[in-house]
Amino acid sequence: MDQPNLDLELAQLQNAYSLITEFLVQYSFQLVGALLIFLTGLWVASKVANLVTRLFEKHEIDITLSNFTSNLVRIIIIVMVAVICLGKLGISVTPMVAAIGAASLGAGLALQGMLSNYAAGVTIIVTRPFVVGNTIEVSGVNGVVSLIKLGQTILTNEEGEQISIPNKLIIGEILHNSFEYKLVENTLNIDYQADTAAIITIIEQAISQSDNVNKDQKILVGINGFNSIGIELGMRYWVPTEHYFQAKYQTNQQVMLALKQARITIPCPVREIQIQH
Repeated sequence: MDQPNLDLELAQLQNAYSLITEFLVQYSFQLVGALLIFLTGLWVASKVANLVTRLFEKHEIDITLSNFTSNLVRIIIIVMVAVICLGKLGISVTPMVAAIGAASLGAGLALQGMLSNYAAGVTIIVTRPFVVGNTIEVSGVNGVVSLIKLGQTILTNEEGEQISIPNKLIIGEILHNSFEYKLVENTLNIDYQADTAAIITIIEQAISQSDNVNKDQKILVGINGFNSIGIELGMRYWVPTEHYFQAKYQTNQQVMLALKQARITIPCPVREIQIQH
């Protein structure tokens, strides 16, 4: 290697060494101070987040909202500490804040649907129109609430299907909450000459003897209407949502057996056909 080139490289190394040494001498205290502030900020963020979680647990506020709030508090504190550390190092955060604001606006517009779901999820958790285990009907679907997330609510039905509903489709809609039970409505016809009071009593006793029927809710059996076949009786009773169809079919079977034992027949439609020669 030529001597001039070697001298040039040595000079470059000397300049680099001088710059690093000067930087460390000038900014060493700022670097150490910024590092200490950041580590302290992480510790404070963790402590405050845990404090928020304990406060939410003390007041028995939903765990989903508790986790969301504590994480949000932790992030806010860390961001504030990071800004302080950058200022300690002499780095201007104004352009960065402007860039973050512009990026946040763009991201907010792009994720508008997701953010509205999160806002609706917070509303559901705070107002508690339903909780896990309730039976709800909303947006044309129904099932048992198995999980409430910030973005969506998960329902399950008797077939084991999982139904995910975005939370924004729940808030502002007509919501039916029957808690853990669901209403069964049935009708049957009896003859106009039959003793309606006796038959109503037989049906009520058959329904009340079913193990699947909720006894805390009043069982209703009565005359629902009149038609060309006969007198239409209506039945209303509540069964557990998780076993809705099973309970309904078993109760219907018990009603039919009770009517059969009482020798009560259900009239069938009769059509007259005239054949012209």
